[in-house]
Amino acid sequence: MPNIKVPIGPQHPALKEPENFTITLNGETIISMDMRLGYNHRGIEKACEERNYIQAMYLVERVCGICSHSHSTCFIQAVEEIAGLVVPPRAQYIRTIVAELERIHSHLLWLGVAGHEIGFDTLLMYAWRDREAVMDTLAALTGNRVNYGINTIGGVRRDISREHLADLLKTMDVLEERTKYYIEVASQEITLIKRLSGVGYISHEDAVKLGAIGPTGRASNVDTDVRRDDPYLAYKDLDFKVVTDNHNDVYGRTLVRVGELMQSYSMIRQLVAKIPDGPITVKAPRKIPAGEAFSRYEAPRGEDVHYVKANGTDKAERVKIRAPTLANLQSVAKMMENNRLADVPIIIAAIDPCFSCTDRMIRVKGAGQGREGTLSWQALHRQSLEWYRKQGIDFTELNAKLSRRMKI
Repeated sequence: MPNIKVPIGPQHPALKEPENFTITLNGETIISMDMRLGYNHRGIEKACEERNYIQAMYLVERVCGICSHSHSTCFIQAVEEIAGLVVPPRAQYIRTIVAELERIHSHLLWLGVAGHEIGFDTLLMYAWRDREAVMDTLAALTGNRVNYGINTIGGVRRDISREHLADLLKTMDVLEERTKYYIEVASQEITLIKRLSGVGYISHEDAVKLGAIGPTGRASNVDTDVRRDDPYLAYKDLDFKVVTDNHNDVYGRTLVRVGELMQSYSMIRQLVAKIPDGPITVKAPRKIPAGEAFSRYEAPRGEDVHYVKANGTDKAERVKIRAPTLANLQSVAKMMENNRLADVPIIIAAIDPCFSCTDRMIRVKGAGQGREGTLSWQALHRQSLEWYRKQGIDFTELNAKLSRRMKI
């Protein structure tokens, strides 16, 4: 039987964001997969270099709606290191509380999406009901359900009252009981186990070689976690376990995430019990001294990395972001091998991808005008038309119609 190629995306019901996956099949069996990224490039890194540090912080927070606190904290940790700022302990604890609430929110969202991808919509309804409780808690603590805006350079913008801490503990009690039910479903529901076991398999050796991180790597027994291995915020004061699994498949990634939920509830209780009194911020200079810093952060999807270079002004000279999805995408092609076409949606979803965080623009050296390696808008337009023409899609007639409408 000859191999056939099936394109999935950039627009497809199984994809929440536009990306292109070309699947090579022999019958229903996947032989290989090729990815084409770049449909969501927003130029955030360059935009940060044209804004002052406070403006850039709010922009970075919008790299991802689900990991907004992760990116914001990772960025300002680098800025604070360059500036030599010592963030007050209470502010560090507040940042850590929000960080773990964001992890709970992210994992519950993923659990619901995973259930939806395999037709288990009851799990979607239950998990997203509990996600609402987390978002309401974040709104009470920070003022926002998404993009919390709690951070500022040198600390946090809002304090947490005793009443809020008491309500937070009550929410953790409710969520812990409900998560025990999810763990029971994951360990005993035969339909779920059969549907996810063996799907998207990647060995421990391949996971290490391809750089899988976060729950994706830990489900293949890659025992790494920045919170433990390179402690930041208040994690050095907490007692927690890094959850790993050796199923090496989508089922293992499910077990890791529900296990991490239980660890997050425990950490939040410890943070509430230990949170110190004192100020929540220190004064930061408007202009950051020249220097550079590399910041690491364990986002819900895995290790987030921000590099910041300062030049002594109020704007960064260079900002570089490596989101977790970019690190995990290399392993997806390996996960696809020897699976069925029907498994593609859940395999992609199992890394909890955020393509908007990941996409970068491709620069073709020597193909433009002016500075070497820089494409003019007209040259980029011609190049894109030529690329689609080679794929059998000709936009010439459509462009002519649009031009006539614009003149009218």
